Amino acid sequence: MIVATAGHIDHGKTLLVHTLTGVDTDRLPEEKRRGISIDLGFAYLRTPGGRLLGFVDVPGHERFVRNMLAGVCAIDAAMIVVAADDGIMPQTIEHLQILDLLGVSRGYAVITKIDRVPAARVAEVRQALQDLLAGGSLAGIDVFPVCAPTGEGLAALKDSLLEDAGRIAARRSAGRARYAIDRVFSVAGSGTVVTGSVFDGRIAVGAQLMASPVGLPLRVRGIQMNGVAVTEAHAGERCALNLAGAGLDRDALGRGDWLLDETLHRPTTRLDVRLRLLASESGPLRHLSPVHLHLGTASVPGRIAVRRGASLAPGESAIVQLVLERPVCALHGDRFVLRDASASRTLGGGTVIDPVVPSLARHTPARLAQLEALEEGTAQLALRRLVELMPQGVDLAQFEASFNLDEAAAGEIYRALGIVIIARPERLGLSATEHARLRDAALAEVDRAHARDPKSPGIEPGALRARLATRLPATAFARILADLAAENRLQIAGAHVRKPGHDATGNPEDAALWTRALPLLEQASPLPPKLKELADTLKLPERTLSDLLHRRSKSGEPVKVMADRFLLRKTVLALAAHAAATAAAAPNGQFTAAQYRDRSGVSRNHAIELLEYFDRIGYTQRLGDARKIRRPIEQALK
Repeated sequence: MIVATAGHIDHGKTLLVHTLTGVDTDRLPEEKRRGISIDLGFAYLRTPGGRLLGFVDVPGHERFVRNMLAGVCAIDAAMIVVAADDGIMPQTIEHLQILDLLGVSRGYAVITKIDRVPAARVAEVRQALQDLLAGGSLAGIDVFPVCAPTGEGLAALKDSLLEDAGRIAARRSAGRARYAIDRVFSVAGSGTVVTGSVFDGRIAVGAQLMASPVGLPLRVRGIQMNGVAVTEAHAGERCALNLAGAGLDRDALGRGDWLLDETLHRPTTRLDVRLRLLASESGPLRHLSPVHLHLGTASVPGRIAVRRGASLAPGESAIVQLVLERPVCALHGDRFVLRDASASRTLGGGTVIDPVVPSLARHTPARLAQLEALEEGTAQLALRRLVELMPQGVDLAQFEASFNLDEAAAGEIYRALGIVIIARPERLGLSATEHARLRDAALAEVDRAHARDPKSPGIEPGALRARLATRLPATAFARILADLAAENRLQIAGAHVRKPGHDATGNPEDAALWTRALPLLEQASPLPPKLKELADTLKLPERTLSDLLHRRSKSGEPVKVMADRFLLRKTVLALAAHAAATAAAAPNGQFTAAQYRDRSGVSRNHAIELLEYFDRIGYTQRLGDARKIRRPIEQALK
């Protein structure tokens, strides 16, 4: 369990942690000289059960709220500290606002310096503190009056902390690894070391991680917790990581960076979020107002984008977009805090809805419906809504990354919802209903195309997709057609889709013409006549005969081998057999065009044209001036 202190400057937070743990968290010389905390401090207390109770001591001065925010981003509980003599002060209020915005719901209210005031004053501060807490996420937490120098009241506080640390289950280490860096330094003989908190998953020695948003691949050389080497760290634990990697030095990383599984590395400068403006604000937050985003340990300037002309009133909540000056890495559900442009006042905060913003306009009904779907309580509920709203398919890789779902967790959701996954090349998720509708619609439209033009060889996939008015990407639509073809419900022949067995020449007029042309094509000696010669013999316009033979060739008979000549399939097989025999007679299986000419009896020019055709369909392979048989002719003609 990790507990962060919170409260006004000089209210005794650091002394309280020191008394509980024996560790002075003020490590910087300036902190020693000035007697105030400037940066984050860390201390640990081992529970009777052997678990570690970690403390993050945050600075209380208003100038260092940025550091305070970095310290409370991954805590399990807060220890609100108020001095009995001062009572509630401005930073007490702001720290509580921040904890409420971050959704921290477990905590301990501590009244310090009780030895300096009468009991009535302690009671007065207790009541004021309980009243202040009543309106937020920490309402109803226990209050502990203490005196750190004398130890009065500390036993009850410590017992409560240890009891919770032993009782609260460790965070489930589900999902892929994500670690927020709050400090970077170098150690002689070890190199670069970072400290921070494991947000998600687990990190083991030897793990390969990505530094994000910088995009630097790194390896974990070692892990320490409270100065002790361990083999792995889990979600909800603080640890130090010794890192290695090409291009790594102390300046390569900094507070605000993440170490995470490579699949989660999706830097962005836009976030769609649910934002709540504090009720204490004096005026509305308008479109393009400058803000400072605090997310994880990062602090990034940016602007808030609401509907042009609109604004967010104090106390209101709305879906807005954050446009940032530099990239961040975030996941769905991450909590954040916004401060003003000068980073001197907390404005509000909320939750990340979509960390990967599409190019779709922000305020279209379709996009707003998607964002509302993403706000559903769980990944499964969100995906169920999304596939209903997005017939073009849901990008599953992006969805899994946004919700930090590993393969097993994602698979459970897909099975529960009956999601149909189309993988070509990206994985798209469709509802079973939409997938079935598309298949049925494709079959019906092919039937209509044949009815409109029986002489057509079919319909091109692009035209079919356009007629169905589907927004499914062309590659995914092609996968659906391929599946229907594998089931023999459609045929894909060249550039056309048709019904199985469809004959574009299956009408009396074409049948009569084919009956007249067939005997001439069978008179191969060794090749049938040219197209013009056939037309002249049949006393037909060349265009009429060409149209028939082209349409019939879509079904595989006849075969267009040369620009001006169609061959029956049996003729092609016979000419291919000459090539195979020529290759078999050669010592190395390689033969020339001249050798093929002599065996087949065709002219030199025809031999070259035939062999070029065989090269195109993959029956032969050219090797300089020679060729070899590449695969059986039956396979090549498919």
